[in-house]
Amino acid sequence: MFYKLPYITNEHIKAYAPNSTERELLKEEINATRAKEVELPMIIDGKEIITGKFQDIRPPHDHNHLLGRYHQGGKEHVQMAINAALKAKPAWEALSPESRAAIFLKAADLLATKYRYQMNAVTMLGQSKNAFQAEIDCVAELADFWRYNAKNMYEIYAMQPNSSPTIWNRTAWRPLEGFVFALTPFNFTSIAGNLPSAPAIMGNVCVWKPSKTSVYSAWLIMKILREAGLPNGVINLVYCSGPDAADVIFKHKEFAGLHFTGSTEVFNGMWKEIAENLPNYRSYPRIVGETGGKDYVFAHPTACPKAVATALVRGSFEYQGQKCSAASRAYIPASMWEDVKDFMQKDLKDIKTGGVEDFSNFVNAVIDEASYDKLAATIQQAQLDKDTEIVIGGKCDKSKGYFVEPTVIRALKPDYVTMREELFGPVLTVYVYPDSEVSETLDLLDSGSAYALTGAIFCQDRYEIDRITKRLMHTAGNFYINDKPTGAQVDQQPFGGGRASGTNDKAGTMFNLLRWASPQAIKEAFVPATDYMYPNFLES
Repeated sequence: MFYKLPYITNEHIKAYAPNSTERELLKEEINATRAKEVELPMIIDGKEIITGKFQDIRPPHDHNHLLGRYHQGGKEHVQMAINAALKAKPAWEALSPESRAAIFLKAADLLATKYRYQMNAVTMLGQSKNAFQAEIDCVAELADFWRYNAKNMYEIYAMQPNSSPTIWNRTAWRPLEGFVFALTPFNFTSIAGNLPSAPAIMGNVCVWKPSKTSVYSAWLIMKILREAGLPNGVINLVYCSGPDAADVIFKHKEFAGLHFTGSTEVFNGMWKEIAENLPNYRSYPRIVGETGGKDYVFAHPTACPKAVATALVRGSFEYQGQKCSAASRAYIPASMWEDVKDFMQKDLKDIKTGGVEDFSNFVNAVIDEASYDKLAATIQQAQLDKDTEIVIGGKCDKSKGYFVEPTVIRALKPDYVTMREELFGPVLTVYVYPDSEVSETLDLLDSGSAYALTGAIFCQDRYEIDRITKRLMHTAGNFYINDKPTGAQVDQQPFGGGRASGTNDKAGTMFNLLRWASPQAIKEAFVPATDYMYPNFLES
């Protein structure tokens, strides 16, 4: 029997405006979360695993404050997680689709109601994300992933072949043989929750290693999934180093797939290691990854300067530029540059930087000291180089938290390092081009970076919009016209890019879920043949 799903739509985003009920409830939860120290175990086969090897959890914007500690694991715990996953696999893959869907639909409802403010508070404090950025990520988008994955799973199972008279053809959408490894980033709690969940809803079992800077929110995701009814061993949460995980997982015969979001360098290294181990595997592993970006905004001379400036301020500096989609390079015509710069200076002058506890702070801290040091060194070098000018910002301070001021660099040459390489922070580099060189600048944009994740153009001339869109076809998996290159919504702008930005499998869509299924064609003959002869062999 095939049951109709509840109506699926995008989760409503709360605004947390002054004097609103949700604002007060969230502040209460933030205070409660700050006031206690948690001790977070790994979750393997449904059991809480402790090691006594503690790692601190501290807010990036207040690194003297201790939120809690987590139990660091090792290779033996990765092996435990694999064993648990494989033990759970037969019962999980045999479970009906509606039962798997029910777990994730329930998890989405629990997240959006009972756990909404706790998830926001944990993400805000643990990953230094302000209230609105947290809401659109760890509640709205994660709930959307869980609900739309159920919908997309149903649509996949409904894809069936045609049949001939006396024959019934059908497709069995099998899970992969073995287990899937989900390696997740710090910057989006929703991505962290989706990467193990998407394979799981298709009947796969997973080993999940979150970023060490997002363990708190990962643990809460597991708590919600377990409360929603996820059986033991289907998803196993381990806290260990990347090399330890890779050393065990990529040598295992039952390794069936990798679901990854992170740096291009790490992804390339894992792909190479998987390739070297191919003879050891039962089947060819599925490799799905969303990696780096050097995302652009291109302004045509007909664009609205204020719209361009607003897109750059939001697209570059929301969540401190720590989005795969963040605008980090811009191409602005000379005739427009002074206006765009003035608008940006006015906006950034009013923007406040500080801890997430103060809801008026637009910019918070970058994730950790290593990120801070890299960004501070890059800005310092740009201040010294003759080919650059610091137009806005440039200050850094890590005395209390890892704060990097929103910074705009003007590059005097289009191939300056910050126009090419991903920084993952609140640093935007602008190249000002002659108005008469639109086509030449599009060529520079296309060849100027190895990445192709997101991009945006601003233009009021429809002929030019059409021409530029076609010219930049391969430069972005998510392409925006007269809007910033961030903020993709599940089921509206399927997210993912190509070139060095990943495999473009579009998280939250049918295309992604198809990677976690191995279709089997089944033909059943109702009236089997009883004569081996074909008519053409008969004599007249």
